[in-house]
Amino acid sequence: MADYDYDLFVIGGGSGGVRCARFAAGYGAKVAIAEERYWGGTCVNVGCIPKKLFVYGSHMAEELEDMAGFGWRVGETSFDWQRLVANKNDEIGRLNGIYERMLRSGGCEVIDGRATIVDPHTVEVAGKRHTSRYLLVATGGWPYVPHFMGCEHAVTSNELFFLEKLPKKMVIVGGGYIAVEFAGIFNGLGVEVTQLYRRNLFLRGFDRDIREFLADEMRKKGVDLHFNCDITMIEKQGDRFVATLDRGTTIEADLIVYATGRHPVTKGFGLEEVGVKLGEDGAIVVDDMFQTSVPSIYALGDVVGHMELTPVALAEGMAVAKNLFAGETATVDYDMVPTGVFSQPEVATVGLTEDDAHERYGAIDIYTSEFRTLKHTLTDNTERTLMKLVVDRATDRVLGAHMVGTHAGELIQGIAIALNAGATKAVFDKTIGVHPTSAEEWVTMREPVRGQEEAAQ
Repeated sequence: MADYDYDLFVIGGGSGGVRCARFAAGYGAKVAIAEERYWGGTCVNVGCIPKKLFVYGSHMAEELEDMAGFGWRVGETSFDWQRLVANKNDEIGRLNGIYERMLRSGGCEVIDGRATIVDPHTVEVAGKRHTSRYLLVATGGWPYVPHFMGCEHAVTSNELFFLEKLPKKMVIVGGGYIAVEFAGIFNGLGVEVTQLYRRNLFLRGFDRDIREFLADEMRKKGVDLHFNCDITMIEKQGDRFVATLDRGTTIEADLIVYATGRHPVTKGFGLEEVGVKLGEDGAIVVDDMFQTSVPSIYALGDVVGHMELTPVALAEGMAVAKNLFAGETATVDYDMVPTGVFSQPEVATVGLTEDDAHERYGAIDIYTSEFRTLKHTLTDNTERTLMKLVVDRATDRVLGAHMVGTHAGELIQGIAIALNAGATKAVFDKTIGVHPTSAEEWVTMREPVRGQEEAAQ
């Protein structure tokens, strides 16, 4: 076997790359990992973690309003955007350090800089070449703004984490979870928010009942939602921006944000030059073992475009480390992956939507529960919660669980365990609920609200 400097060289210090590097080193491999920007990747720096911190902050105004119903009286209040950003920056800096220390203490060589692939076993960083038996590309994704007249005036979700001041009015373009979450965040912080989406309903791919219910709740909270609507041009007029819509009207704002998707970061790394096959969207094409078209090069995480979720990247990193250095045959099952959208109110889901379940299984039954939580009975808050179960009529197996409501992300984790274990509706029914909680509704939905039959029937 040829001699190499390393057994594994990882390009990208995000969640998936770091997980693979640490566990590969734990299995006895000699590992190096290079990162050109910041340790922890999108999730830690401009994604999950800072976004969730902003979500917490944006909830406080509503909590202050709800306090009155419980007898609390609060004096004059104010909000300091700069302090929130500074505190967030301190926490992210702390996490950056933790990631780097974990790698070093785990036996990995940590290299700061941009790594480019020279050949199937060689990378170059800052003019120095390193050889490795295997290369792993985990460079993630990056937000983009589509090209149109005035597109240079728009910002992406990355810039929202570092705004110098809070805008009074903003337009958010997009219908994915990032757009929905930031609409809730800035609306909660007192910004006048308009969200535009070019299709007829946001969160494409989620259960339709959930999407419609969330739209109603967001409008109740003050977000100005416009579907079947897009921007054709942006003009800067003084300190403000004027967006022309495809319906012929205009809208003014202090800030226009595009959350219309992310592209895999694959350009400029030498991938195509060494023969790594890319898909039409620029994502790296891999097999079930995360091997690319070049046998010595592997890829995982957002750069392969399977499911752009941090826990999925972590699972993929574990699988690659086990396959290459632990003598195992590990794959990742994407069928029952729980997902949370930290909208306001939250969305959480696991398993199949109603439409997908009907298409795959035919006859299904649908159970739902819609209610106002106990907490809000003493307040003026009109927010409502929706829970939904999708059940295969032939086997009684629960195929999907979906929720809109407070702590939906926390509640769906346990349901995901049950669905991965193959739980039936009968198992849900015989489980005793925790009272009084919203969670008990998962086990008290006794009668289906509707069913869907196979076409032949």
